Amino acid sequence: MLRGLAAGAAALLTVAALSPTARAEPEPKAPEVFVALSSVDPSIIQEMRYITPHDFVGEPIDGYRQPLCILTRPAAEALHRAQLKLLRQGYSLKVYDCYRPQRAVDHFVRWAKDLDDERMKAEFYPRVDKSRLFADGYIAEKSGHSRGSTMDLTLVKLPALPTRPYHPGQPLVPCYAPKNDRFPDNSVDMGTGFDCFDTLAHTDDPRIQGAQRANRQFLKSTLAAQGFVNLPEEWWHFTYQPETFPDTYFDFPVAWRSVAGH
Repeated sequence: MLRGLAAGAAALLTVAALSPTARAEPEPKAPEVFVALSSVDPSIIQEMRYITPHDFVGEPIDGYRQPLCILTRPAAEALHRAQLKLLRQGYSLKVYDCYRPQRAVDHFVRWAKDLDDERMKAEFYPRVDKSRLFADGYIAEKSGHSRGSTMDLTLVKLPALPTRPYHPGQPLVPCYAPKNDRFPDNSVDMGTGFDCFDTLAHTDDPRIQGAQRANRQFLKSTLAAQGFVNLPEEWWHFTYQPETFPDTYFDFPVAWRSVAGH
């Protein structure tokens, strides 16, 4: 009888050891200096693209659990200062992506290596051969976003109009098409859509003129005054400097529970 009880207990321990719940390690959390942008400035519009299928991969990206912008506090407070100036001029910032976990970057890399998956090519990279995404610098194995002080953003003229949802399978239009033809966005016209893998997305591309060029320069100068540096290849990409974590790439999920106090 005792032998049977011992065997049963051993079996239960084995099952517990093998169960996913027992094996699961707790998710990493953000250092306390990371904050939800909405807790610093709730007026900044958030349209977090990578939790949706409307991105260059065509599906929600690993590590994005909630439509939430997370940043280091110094970066978030600098955005707040920029937003105050913009609101007085009838504009608002709108963020598309902020902190990005390393697992999301890994998802991008896996997708880029799968040359057969081109479901979103017609919108996001119509003139770029997918085999060139690494060589041309559109995809990399590390991203400054994972350090917490980099964000992708644009300008919206107030009052902000709603942006209709993307429906998977709908016809795709090149990201550099005229504003009225490409996927609707309530932002001002920057000459291309967000995440457009094309040289027209270079901030100072000479082919971008008139109001489009003025809008890019307005965004760039407004943010530069608060310590942000633009990536020349992407009009939407800015990093607050000095970075709080210049050499650390984090992998906590984009979720409320990752941020202190939640």
